[in-house]
Parts: sequence; C-alpha cells; structure tokens
Amino acid sequence: MKFSYTLILLLFFKVSFAFDVIDDVANYCKNADVKAISGLFSSTVELSVLDQDDIYSASQASLILKDFFAKHPPIGVKVIHKVVSNANYKFGVMLLATSKGNFRISYELKNASGNFTISEIRIEENKD
Repeated sequence: MKFSYTLILLLFFKVSFAFDVIDDVANYCKNADVKAISGLFSSTVELSVLDQDDIYSASQASLILKDFFAKHPPIGVKVIHKVVSNANYKFGVMLLATSKGNFRISYELKNASGNFTISEIRIEENKD
C-alpha cells in the first residue's frame, strides 16, 4: 500500500514538473527574459517570428528573440494550451500582450537526456 502511494506521488510530481516547464517559458516571455529562454534552447531552434522563419543556432535564435522583445515589450501573458501527456515531448501555446499588439506564441520542448529543451518557437499576430 505504501508503495502505491509513493508511485502515485511520483507520477503527480512528474506531471506537475511538466506543467512547470510550460509555465516557466511563459513567465520568461512575460518578463522578456531572453537569457532564460535561450538557456532552454536545443543546439538548433526552428524559429518563426512574424515573417522570419528558419532553423537557427541557439545564439542566432536568441538574438532574433531579443530583437522581437525589444520591439514588442510584453505587458502580460496567458497560457491557453498545454500538452504534457508524453514524457519526452511538451507543447504550449500562450497569448502575449505587448505594447504594440497581441501575439500567439507556440513552443515545443523535447526531452534531451532528462532535460527539456526548446526545439521550436512560433510567434504570430493574434487574429482574435
């Protein structure tokens, strides 16, 4: 019986951690903390920012993201969708309110040796 409770607690902790990764990225975006975001980048990142879309090295992606946040200072963020059902893959979608409009940001994280890294980010104007 004690083993069952321990197993349930561990599963709950693992699911809670998965949500934290999604929420952490959202909080980093809310604070325009490019350093923290880029610390989660995989070695290459598929990055789409408005009309700019390509696969970049982590350092290039960081510069592009820094430029985006400089031009669009964040005001608030709301996570609207999370996929955390797979132990090796996480996906989040947030709405980012900025001083120059609202944006929809989707991001994909993959498990790399026990740590989740961002492999893709898409930033587009929110049409709602």
